[in-house]
Amino acid sequence: MAKRRKNGLYPEISAELSALMRSGWANTERNNLQPTEQAPYAARRRAALSTRFPGERLVIPSGNLKVRSNDDTYPFRPYSGYVHMAGDKVRDGALVLEPRADGGHDAYCYQLPRDSRDDDEFWTGAHAELWTGRRRSLAESERVLGLPCRDIRTVVADLAAASGAPTRIVRGMDPSLEAAVTTDAERDAELEEALSDLRLVKDAWEIGELRKAVDSTVRGFTDVVGELSRAVASSERWIEGTFFRRARLEGNAVGYGSICAAGEHATIMHWTENDGPVRPGDLLLLDAGVETHSLYTADVTRTLPVNGIFTPLQREIYDAVYEAQEAGMAAVKPGARYRDFHEAAQRHLTARLVEWRFIDGPVDRAYELGLQRRFTMAGTGHMLGLDVHDCAQARMEGYVDGVLEPGMCLTVEPGLYFQADDVTVPEEWRGIGIRIEDDLVVTEDGHENLSVGLPRTADEVEAWMVRFAG
Repeated sequence: MAKRRKNGLYPEISAELSALMRSGWANTERNNLQPTEQAPYAARRRAALSTRFPGERLVIPSGNLKVRSNDDTYPFRPYSGYVHMAGDKVRDGALVLEPRADGGHDAYCYQLPRDSRDDDEFWTGAHAELWTGRRRSLAESERVLGLPCRDIRTVVADLAAASGAPTRIVRGMDPSLEAAVTTDAERDAELEEALSDLRLVKDAWEIGELRKAVDSTVRGFTDVVGELSRAVASSERWIEGTFFRRARLEGNAVGYGSICAAGEHATIMHWTENDGPVRPGDLLLLDAGVETHSLYTADVTRTLPVNGIFTPLQREIYDAVYEAQEAGMAAVKPGARYRDFHEAAQRHLTARLVEWRFIDGPVDRAYELGLQRRFTMAGTGHMLGLDVHDCAQARMEGYVDGVLEPGMCLTVEPGLYFQADDVTVPEEWRGIGIRIEDDLVVTEDGHENLSVGLPRTADEVEAWMVRFAG
């Protein structure tokens, strides 16, 4: 029975109303659904996961709704490991890999079935279909996902009745499922680690989704340039809303909170308040990415002169960042260390900072001591995919201490940030923040810049802005 609101207008349901609501509904079962393009890829991912944990039961929840305030919830976004392994996006679901005697696994996708019309929950429940939209039936999900689907309301009993095989679960996603199994925290962490490891190298379908995400993002950036005059008349919020419109039109949403940072806000790495003024003469740092319907996200940054023309000082700093990015991108190739592109870009910026006399040289010593970090702040990139910072739980030896392979997707995003209150630099430098970020996929002979559709050099940026902003 659905929970009654304390101040609800209808405290009781008459027998006559209940009978009326339960009758007269058409059969809407969809019998002609076909497996998604992702289904065979997800099956191969499950097979790869299976080989890592023979004889063990694996439970990967999709996650639950999270309350924003009172009875209002945040838009649901499933756990990326579940999406990757199941090719699915449902809430309150779980993928269970049940071990077989031969060392392999049988996979089952547990989901909420369609609401039954045999009780009042289907129209009184806060998250019932009549309130939030139609769900797939279990039979429909089996056709779409290409694997057996079961009622999530039976998963606790199913797990209790299963064989005594050791179980692992991804923690922090579904408290009710965690309470239903006996596991070990360290072993559970190894499962989450493996799920991240298996996303390090993208398959062809995933790269196609990232390409879609980046292409939409390019259009979103162009939208923003075309509406900069509206932002000048209002605030950074106009920029945020403009990009968000493109993300919702062509994808699921934005892949992360858009950074629409004008003026000195550009020196704040994760500025998402986006409520400041946009002034001619200042720079706009826009860091944003469209998330596709399949939940793969782009992550691109451009720094633009609001009035379309860089000042000499802005151009000098911009060129230094661009040259650092060029050095970093040149190091992205198969067989290179993951750290190489970071070190190449950071060493270039260190040299410029020594040249400008903002840190003491020589360059090698300054870099060894990390002195450039006062002005570069962050690393030079990260893996990209279902999460904007993808594969975050992967083993270090496969990620930051690893070697690049074809199919890996990553960002290269050097930046320089001179804080508004930094008295170690001349006053005219203070409040300037510049970052350039592109999304790359490692190929057999180097890399492909997926975001090549956006200009990068200062001259190209200015010409682009003249074309679209006037």
